[in-house]
Amino acid sequence: MNKELIIRSNSDAVDFALLKDGKLIELHKENDNSNFAVGDIFLAKIRKAVPGLNAAFVNVGYEKDGFLHYHDLGPKVSTLLKFVKRVSTGKLKDFSLKDYPFEKEIDKDGSITDVLKSNQSLLVQIVKEPISTKGPRISSELSFAGRYIVLVPFSERISISQKIEDKKEKERLKRLVKSIKPKGFGIIVRTVAKGKKVAELDKDLQNLMSRWTGMCKKLNKAQHPAKVLGELNRASSLLRDMFNDSFTSICTDDDALYSQIKDYVSEISPEKESIVKKYQSKVPIFEKFGVERQIKTAFGKTVSMSKGAYLVIEHTEAMHVIDVNSGNRSNKAKNQEETALEVNLISASEVARQLRLRDMGGIIVVDFIDMNDAENRKKLYNHLRDEMSDDRAKHKILPPTKFGLIQITRQRVRPEMNIKTREENPNGDGEIEAPIVVINKINADLQKLIKKDYKKLSISAHPFVAAFLTRGIPSPRSKWFFDHKRWVKVLPRDAYTYLEYHFHDKDGEVII
Repeated sequence: MNKELIIRSNSDAVDFALLKDGKLIELHKENDNSNFAVGDIFLAKIRKAVPGLNAAFVNVGYEKDGFLHYHDLGPKVSTLLKFVKRVSTGKLKDFSLKDYPFEKEIDKDGSITDVLKSNQSLLVQIVKEPISTKGPRISSELSFAGRYIVLVPFSERISISQKIEDKKEKERLKRLVKSIKPKGFGIIVRTVAKGKKVAELDKDLQNLMSRWTGMCKKLNKAQHPAKVLGELNRASSLLRDMFNDSFTSICTDDDALYSQIKDYVSEISPEKESIVKKYQSKVPIFEKFGVERQIKTAFGKTVSMSKGAYLVIEHTEAMHVIDVNSGNRSNKAKNQEETALEVNLISASEVARQLRLRDMGGIIVVDFIDMNDAENRKKLYNHLRDEMSDDRAKHKILPPTKFGLIQITRQRVRPEMNIKTREENPNGDGEIEAPIVVINKINADLQKLIKKDYKKLSISAHPFVAAFLTRGIPSPRSKWFFDHKRWVKVLPRDAYTYLEYHFHDKDGEVII
């Protein structure tokens, strides 16, 4: 498995494309005006507590107040309130917490009005970015994420990632962390810490402690509301969370980003520094790596897959609905049940990819093709779980219902990635799918006809599409010849609509 991170920079945004074996699986965008990213910490003021919601609305500087629920306060919020007050007034200048007295933990079933009052100052962290008409979701249980560990102030707890299953390794990591853990801080050990030495963990810890100290120093002069600690830039935070030995290339077209990423990779994984490359060609970077083509074909309402199957993705205010269709694929399976299983397994892989790619969150209902065999339904469920195991967003998958529906909940912390793929119709009013979608369908249909062993083929299409198929060096038609050893005659037809095309056999009869 090879992973590549392709980074495109322009005047107002940076786009990140993560490819797995050449296939686009994640797409992120960082805007210059993104002031409320997940992980940012603000010195905020309580606007008002609402007992009916058991939550408070907090002024973090966004047009809509942040939402802070009682369960997001954290058990040590009383200690945090007192700490913020003492640091802000200059009475406390030692931020190490080693001698700082902790207050009594709050009651887990208590009321928001017992803990917070209007106009109180409080440190809060963004856990969900502003989405649609809602302000940011925030928490006062602060955490500082590093490469190998997460630092949690006002805690003494040591936790090990549940994805590390080896008991001996868990005990080893717990022992190492216990030897370096500063008093007053809890530590969560991340999955990538598996097999690491104490020196690497300690270096990560010292970086996080310096971030904590730097943030505390800002509190004395900070106005309300104020961002006192920003999350790492998107490139560094993506690498921090995802980088591993399977990465084979990190490529960017921006000089500043290249230097920044090279420095970061040389710090966290010196032996991998050589995979960071500066892109030099005049061809746009997303065109060169095929990202632009994949974006056009993956973000529409209809998503084509192999063997003629396709997904239809609909969005509503309450949930996302995905419908699985077998399409016009040739049925080589012995019976309907085998066909349904084959299409469902292909679709499950694509559904897992689409959820990550579009960063879809909330409730997702997938309508798979009905299967009568309980063993096949179990196969589908296990396959979907395996495909989503790499997904960093928290998610839960329920087994298929009798109607073939699978329900998924997926954590939503950022607005969904939504890219417009329809373009203005050159033949008249309205919009049509991007031309590249037509070409992909033509390629898929041609492959099916080659498998059926048609010797002589021709295609008739709109003059624009016909010109695209025959122009260029090499042209798409030339590539067909090299790949399939068949010369396909291309016939322009003025009467055709833009998306219309037909394949003909040697006698001129329409096949598709």
